[in-house]
Amino acid sequence: MMRRTLASTVVFTIVAFLAGCSTGRALPKSATHDLDRPLRLAFITCSVEGKFFEPLRRGMNDAARQMGVRADFLGTRGVDIPAQIQMVRQAVRDGYDGIALNIIEPAAFDAVVQETIDKGVPVVAFNIDDNSTPSARLSGVGQRFFEAGKKLAGHLLESIPENSHVLMTLHDAGISALDDRQHGMQEVLKTRNVRWTVLVSGNDSAKGAEAVTAALKEHPDIRIVLGSGQSDTEAAGRAIRQSFAGKGYWAAGFDLSPTTLELIRQGHIRCTVDQQPYIQGFYPVVQLTHYLRYGIMPPDIDAGAAIIDASNAGRVEELTLQGVR
Repeated sequence: MMRRTLASTVVFTIVAFLAGCSTGRALPKSATHDLDRPLRLAFITCSVEGKFFEPLRRGMNDAARQMGVRADFLGTRGVDIPAQIQMVRQAVRDGYDGIALNIIEPAAFDAVVQETIDKGVPVVAFNIDDNSTPSARLSGVGQRFFEAGKKLAGHLLESIPENSHVLMTLHDAGISALDDRQHGMQEVLKTRNVRWTVLVSGNDSAKGAEAVTAALKEHPDIRIVLGSGQSDTEAAGRAIRQSFAGKGYWAAGFDLSPTTLELIRQGHIRCTVDQQPYIQGFYPVVQLTHYLRYGIMPPDIDAGAAIIDASNAGRVEELTLQGVR
């Protein structure tokens, strides 16, 4: 009898301690109730048609099928923060049980995230998280962008001449992740007195290649292009292949596409940094489902910053064609 009482006391103490360590966030009212009720989850992003999100959607759909829930991928056609905020509110009105949100600007979403959670709908971040303001979101699954920028520049530093001039590209303005990557690269480049010109090339890599070509012709002293996202990195490689091949030009940047991997094999892009978008779609579904069903608090997950170059590009090319990498 004493052993049973002691065991019960220990279990109760552990449960109480864990509850006290839950960062002060209340468990959802639905936790541990209606476990067989189908859950509806909404992913809300910017540039919903972007090629980058194809493996992310694959991960979301795979997780939804495994967890027995419904997940819908929603978002604005381009970067439109007010419209994205309204989509969060509409998802709550439409009865979604949980929301995964691409927090592309740190302060802008604070109010709607708090409002959504106050209405009993949990919010987790995916792809881009808010790490600089007191957001009420429960967790984030994404790359540490500033650190990833530093890693790329550090990897390339010995190949960048001191006092040189480089072109740094963004596919869209106003996205904190791209700015953070550039700032990380710039911090490292300053150690070699490198200066830079910044170009917003657009989300279409073919048109972006035209913009990069024009910028390189305008600045004939530039031989290196450093991208911050998928479409502008691919655009840089396309531009070099089309107009500057064999003339000492090269690019590097972020994210994967079949064309980027082809350009790496051809030597026009030195390397790219993979942030594994598949898991950015997969784990938020698991987190929201476990939170809603069992009250399990979701942790932050770093999606990584793996360097992909000519030595390992072939290993991921087939999976990229399948929409997984």
